[in-house]
Amino acid sequence: MAKKAMINKELKRAKLAAAGKYPTVRLHNRCSICGRPHGFHRDFGLCRICLRKMAHQGLLPGVTKASW
Repeated sequence: MAKKAMINKELKRAKLAAAGKYPTVRLHNRCSICGRPHGFHRDFGLCRICLRKMAHQGLLPGVTKASW
């Protein structure tokens, strides 16, 4: 529940920042699934952990496991 609250808080702050009532410098990118603020990939909007899980399950189109 605490993570959902942080995600909702960041969404509210983003709306306020778009309206010019909150500084955009203070916004954090958060994972849309778990709310983790670190290890965030902008292309997918996910943290590294959720990105890895979804890639292994085949839920991200165009993402394949690297092997060399």
